[in-house]
Amino acid sequence: MNRNKAQEKLQKSQAYANLQRLADWMDRFYVDAIVGLAMPYGIGDLAMAVFSLVYIYFSLVVLHSIPLTLAIINNTLRDIAIGLIPFFIGDILDFFHKSNRQNMTLIEGFVSGDRATIHEVNAKAIQSVVMVMVLVIIIVLQLRMYYLVANTVLNIFSGIGDALLQLFTV
Repeated sequence: MNRNKAQEKLQKSQAYANLQRLADWMDRFYVDAIVGLAMPYGIGDLAMAVFSLVYIYFSLVVLHSIPLTLAIINNTLRDIAIGLIPFFIGDILDFFHKSNRQNMTLIEGFVSGDRATIHEVNAKAIQSVVMVMVLVIIIVLQLRMYYLVANTVLNIFSGIGDALLQLFTV
């Protein structure tokens, strides 16, 4: 089967239509932003991120593209990070940041073989790898900081315990 027929078959598939419908509901009708606003403390943002698994599945299993999958993960993580900005600022920004539509645009461009989209996919894939490495470093540093804080607190309480013990043994 030549590339054009494969693209046409894919674009006419029910899975592809479902992806387009999902992008419309989540971003055009603001379901993503409304749920994020209604469910505070990032719960809504994380709940809506579950729907991104559909794009990830499609890009990885149906299209067999690791760079596209990484680009979609990049968009999804960025959407979660924006939604987690405190004091409802992130929830308001979520009305303007349309990650589901961006993911669908990447998939459409990838399927149609658009060179600009494929270039964007590759750039976002590289960004994703770099972001993961940076996040791992941040997590390690945070764990180190938590260890130092916990150790300091334990030493303080140990010192207080020793002082109280001496106070009552006199």
